Amino acid sequence: MSNPSAKSILEYGLVSGNTGLVQLLGLCPLLAVSNNAVNALGLGLASLLALTLTNTVVAGLRRLSRRDVRIPAFVTIIAAVVTAIELSLRAWLPELYQVLGLFVPLIVTNCAIMGRAEAFAARHDPARAALDGFAFGLGFLWVLLLIGMVRELVGTGAVFAGSDSMLGLPWLHVTVLAGYHGFLPAILPPGAFIVLALLIALRNRRQRRSTSVATPASATAVAATT
Repeated sequence: MSNPSAKSILEYGLVSGNTGLVQLLGLCPLLAVSNNAVNALGLGLASLLALTLTNTVVAGLRRLSRRDVRIPAFVTIIAAVVTAIELSLRAWLPELYQVLGLFVPLIVTNCAIMGRAEAFAARHDPARAALDGFAFGLGFLWVLLLIGMVRELVGTGAVFAGSDSMLGLPWLHVTVLAGYHGFLPAILPPGAFIVLALLIALRNRRQRRSTSVATPASATAVAATT
């Protein structure tokens, strides 16, 4: 079994294997909660914590569970971790929890968490599994947060509105466009699909451009050796 480097784990989770832009997993919370930056940040951090903790626990227990019961074991671990996160949010950030509502316990059904537990954590040591969970959680977080910031900025002219009451961080709230009357479709469900589609298109264009640049370079190197 090969052991990937920390650099390759981070690169795959953040960019080339990004949950939201490449694998297109967890789109339900990604689209539903990204109507503003505060909601996106809250759910993104909860997902990051869930991915990191579940990967670590699964890797630590991988030699103790039989293969025929590993899926129920993974689900039990994920449910326990997400329940702990949900109760913590309810206790310490109740207003944010009220806004996120059902989407916090629905982290249990996120295919990305189960997928990383099965594909990576169950096959590697806890340190690499924790890094993999952190990388994928951070990749999901930056996409979710970017969508939330774009939608809120276009929709209202501000970012992180409500950060005082929900997070206790009033300095996060910034009015970028003073006197802006807003663009309602941006914070409605169609806005989520449009912004995500634009991000995927930009990512695919950048990928094609990188490939087209690399191909002539490799052809030149081959020609120079012949």
